[in-house]
Amino acid sequence: MAIVIAIDGPAGAGKSTIARRLAKRLGYVYIDTGAMYRAVALWALRQQVELTDMHRLDQLAQAADIQLDSSHDLVTLNGEDVTDAIRSAEVSSAASQVASVPAVRRALVAKQRVFAETRNVVMEGRDIGTVVFPNARVKIFLDANPDERVRRRAAETGVPPAALASQISDRDRRDQTRGDSPLAQAPDAVYVDTSNLSLEDVEEAILKVVRARTANGKEQH
Repeated sequence: MAIVIAIDGPAGAGKSTIARRLAKRLGYVYIDTGAMYRAVALWALRQQVELTDMHRLDQLAQAADIQLDSSHDLVTLNGEDVTDAIRSAEVSSAASQVASVPAVRRALVAKQRVFAETRNVVMEGRDIGTVVFPNARVKIFLDANPDERVRRRAAETGVPPAALASQISDRDRRDQTRGDSPLAQAPDAVYVDTSNLSLEDVEEAILKVVRARTANGKEQH
């Protein structure tokens, strides 16, 4: 049985960066679930699908051939490299709306589970430990104070902090209040506040949990 390290948390908490580092350190596959929602959002925008058309969004999510190549940081949609295209502000905004559609989440959760059937993975998102893999061996909930999350996202994107503060606040509200798979800390997840920690400190804190719950990153028998 493959090992899943589930990392959940709000936007700007550092999930993607830490998940990539952990996967590389452990030799696992990194799965960016947010990229999957972004890919569906990109396709919807290109097809001029209304983001309120749940039936059509469901069709796109089911039909989408999304491949994640963590070794080269590549995301492909139906054979096309969309790594850069899915990071635009327009796609980011659309992805948040697409992710709130229950049928889309069900379709992508099924794809996420397939990714982890035969490979040890580090998977990050907002419902990995609660919905996608409720029986994951290792669950982490990463958080940071709002100001720090805005600062980090501004450094990543170049978007003014004032604009990002509103976007992140809106995203938090949607994530936490949506009816299907809301953002929440799993009861057995280890809470890590990254506000005042370096990347190295966060990585080591999580590795301690991994070592405690697995045989040093390998399956316990």
